[in-house]
Amino acid sequence: MRDDAIHNDTVGAMLLVTLAFIILLLMGMPVAFAIGISGALFFLQHPELPFTIPVQVTVSQTQNFALLAIPLFILAGNFMNKSGITERLLDLASVLTGRLQGGLAQISIALSALMGGVSGSAIADAAMQSRMLGDEMIKRGFTKGFAAGVLSFGAVLTPIIPPGIGMILYGTIGQVSIGRLFAAGFVPAMLLWIGLSAAIWLTARRRGYQPERQTRPTAREFATALGGGIWALLFPVILLLGLRMGVFTPSEIGSFAVLYAIFIGVLAYRKMKRKSFLEALEGSLADVGSIMFLIALSAIFSYGIVLERVPEVVSGWILGITDNLYGVMVLVVLFILAIGFFVDATVLIIMLTPIFLPLVRQLGGDPVHFGLVFIIAATIGNFTPPVGAAMYAVCSILRCPIGDYARESIPLFGAVAAVTLVLIFVPQLVLIVPDIIFGG
Repeated sequence: MRDDAIHNDTVGAMLLVTLAFIILLLMGMPVAFAIGISGALFFLQHPELPFTIPVQVTVSQTQNFALLAIPLFILAGNFMNKSGITERLLDLASVLTGRLQGGLAQISIALSALMGGVSGSAIADAAMQSRMLGDEMIKRGFTKGFAAGVLSFGAVLTPIIPPGIGMILYGTIGQVSIGRLFAAGFVPAMLLWIGLSAAIWLTARRRGYQPERQTRPTAREFATALGGGIWALLFPVILLLGLRMGVFTPSEIGSFAVLYAIFIGVLAYRKMKRKSFLEALEGSLADVGSIMFLIALSAIFSYGIVLERVPEVVSGWILGITDNLYGVMVLVVLFILAIGFFVDATVLIIMLTPIFLPLVRQLGGDPVHFGLVFIIAATIGNFTPPVGAAMYAVCSILRCPIGDYARESIPLFGAVAAVTLVLIFVPQLVLIVPDIIFGG
């Protein structure tokens, strides 16, 4: 009877908090405030607790040393974007994929893979590529809906190539090795690249979209393009080596990333001037402020989740359907996809990691394997209606109706979903590189 009472109280608390969160979002309240206010409702249901606790947990969250990596990597990404490296990576992407059916669409996917270690943000990558390639794709005969879909869904590669911010968030919240998470992203990123490239090739063949290049690149062209992008390609490799050899902690390596980005912009390419340096600082200030404020207020929500034993109740629901690890992961991914239609990926990682990670660990799942699948599923929400941030950024830049975008993105969504299923059922594809670098 006591367990039933606890279960009913927890369900009631969850429904109240969830309803409040949804109403606040529909009212247009910023997500950080919506999370903080709805999370505080947990405490109103426990009048025996001092209401100073929400203030204390919010302040203590800002003093989490592990989170220092987030502002540093954001700053490094903005410096890299101002270093002039984007144009060189575009040349390399053209050399690598320019002869494939689909032309600029194939180049866009390749550029997303190469840019993953630079921007670290799916939304930033999608918006940047839309300004660079969007109009040119339309001039070459691509429909606006398909062009917008390619430019948006290609950015799914960005958060899983080191140093993705989602990995740092998940690793910090779930106490999972960030070095292993960084290493785990390479093979899934390659599989997503292949899947999206295949979907583009099939669509391009049916519609007659032509390759961007008609001749094979010469060895000289390839060497020149590779030399131009080598600094960006070395970036994630150096991060992993630094972590593996114990030279840096995840927080300290963020400082190195900032210095590395400044070195590239000022000395290697000599593109970063005083104006671009200040623009990078200004952009980083806005990005860091929004993300860290969200993380701080999410501490109230996380405390309430533990207080109400939400992970235990959710685990009970899911285990009532299946206790098979892979079946559970499929259900979790479907849940994340459904919630992702309405909630940003960063918010999903912060809110749902404390709920689902303990369940996966209980069933013997690897937290790195689950983390990569979780981050991919959460990121997909950035590209789907009705509130996908990357979708709105791309459609706004290309002036593309949301309906056209949604209809023409179906093959791309299918490719990402297929790869995600493969990653769920073949965990070694995720774990092979971390096991090689850091040991099994």
